[in-house]
Amino acid sequence: MNTIMKLGLAALLVVMTTGVLLAGSGNRTGTGGASELLIPVGTRDMGLGGATVATTTGLNSLFFNPAGLTMSDRSVNLMFSHMSYIADIGIEYGAASATFAGIGTIALSVKSLSVGDIPVTTTTDPDGESGATYSPQFFIAGLTYARQLSDRVSVGLTSNLLTERIGEVSATGVAFNAGVIYTNLGDVNGLSLGVVAKNIGPQMRFGGPGLYQLASVATQSRPPQYYQIEAATFELPSTIEIGVGYKYIPAERNVLLLTTAFQNNNFSDDEYRIGAEYAYDNTLFLRVGDSFAPQTPSNSDYIYGVTFGVGIQYPLGDTQLSVDYAYRDAQFFSGNNTISVMLGF
Repeated sequence: MNTIMKLGLAALLVVMTTGVLLAGSGNRTGTGGASELLIPVGTRDMGLGGATVATTTGLNSLFFNPAGLTMSDRSVNLMFSHMSYIADIGIEYGAASATFAGIGTIALSVKSLSVGDIPVTTTTDPDGESGATYSPQFFIAGLTYARQLSDRVSVGLTSNLLTERIGEVSATGVAFNAGVIYTNLGDVNGLSLGVVAKNIGPQMRFGGPGLYQLASVATQSRPPQYYQIEAATFELPSTIEIGVGYKYIPAERNVLLLTTAFQNNNFSDDEYRIGAEYAYDNTLFLRVGDSFAPQTPSNSDYIYGVTFGVGIQYPLGDTQLSVDYAYRDAQFFSGNNTISVMLGF
């Protein structure tokens, strides 16, 4: 193993150990923040139930495991997607990557949430009859670097800048993802192992004019003044995931992919995911997956379930066009529908 590989694997081990230490046990849903970091993007992988820690590739990997960014047969890629999320929330996503010989692959990504207008309510107007509205804004910009250290080992690191604005308060933070994928594990062709630590970063805090309160001090003879309320800090929803995948070729132009993943969360119960993909002639792709949290009583607090998806890949001259669709079932809400378009050059 060369020096670069040793340094890369050592750095990843440190980051992933940090992820394990930060990840807690039990269900603490609602006690953290920045939950937009947990909303998946990457239509192909969503159709596989998100079980692609070890099998994700190209721009789809930016959310699931950045080490998979190196696994693309095109040097430049662009992707755009739209998701119809729960409660009529829209998720817009765009990403671009470029591979540089001797350096690695670099990608930029942008994710934003469209929540819509919400009536302003106050203690004197609890029903929001004034007609005033506000629109929450959630935005994530990511920079990813990935490199193939050998013919079997790929590593990746993502830095996400996230901003949240709700009315007259806002918060800004940074979160890091680090992952590794080992292919042909144990000299078994098609067998891969992946590990990723996600959303590791400092605590965030809201601030802004919305936290100023007009008040007076009873012991002092001066008019009421504005005092700033100091909001409490909140943690990021850190996770650590490990997965195994196997690609099997039963016949010429036919490929079957089986993939699994385990996810440990620091604010909710552990999750398990499975997925399968059938590909014909590298043109038509059929996908199915499922995710579940067996520690959650009757799965009442875990709303997601079965997924399925379909993809078409078609060459347009020197350009490769990919169109993918995925559906994820959800309790209490309408299911998530996602569609994406990818171009490879």
